[in-house]
Amino acid sequence: MKWLAIVLQCVVACVVYGVIHDQFTVRICLEYFTIGHPPVFPTVNPTLLALGWGVIASWWVGVLVGIPLASAARFGSWPKREPRTLARPLIYLMAASFVFAACAGVAGWIAASNGWVHLTGRMAKAVPTDRHIPFLIDLWIHDASYLAGAVGGFTLIIATLFSRQSATLSKVTANPSNTP
Repeated sequence: MKWLAIVLQCVVACVVYGVIHDQFTVRICLEYFTIGHPPVFPTVNPTLLALGWGVIASWWVGVLVGIPLASAARFGSWPKREPRTLARPLIYLMAASFVFAACAGVAGWIAASNGWVHLTGRMAKAVPTDRHIPFLIDLWIHDASYLAGAVGGFTLIIATLFSRQSATLSKVTANPSNTP
């Protein structure tokens, strides 16, 4: 059950992050959600779009991080990590992802404003010209969030394994007759 609790904790953390994240980005560029995404919700209400897409676009990230994290925390003979011990690292991961995404948004704004990047193809035609820069800002923010989640999630998984190994080594060092 604790393994599943860790997976669910990751899903909840990612969904909460996704909803908050999308509450910001939908207000930067509504067209990112209405033109750049398939029409899943029959609304243009920014709050509802952010709620819906925040869940749809993030729950699976929680599963992809949660399953290996839960496995790293619970499987094997090393001391097990409790779900509560992973809450703070998950909050830090979400906060770091948010900061990284915000920085990427600024970088995307600079790049788009200077003409270094631009929309092409179908999106360039579908998105009103005056909304290209906000659209690109949202794109950079969203891509950065996924990248930060992937790199940060992988880092958390590895750190969890190392913490369990370290706990085992500490036990052995403290009591050499207590070898694993």
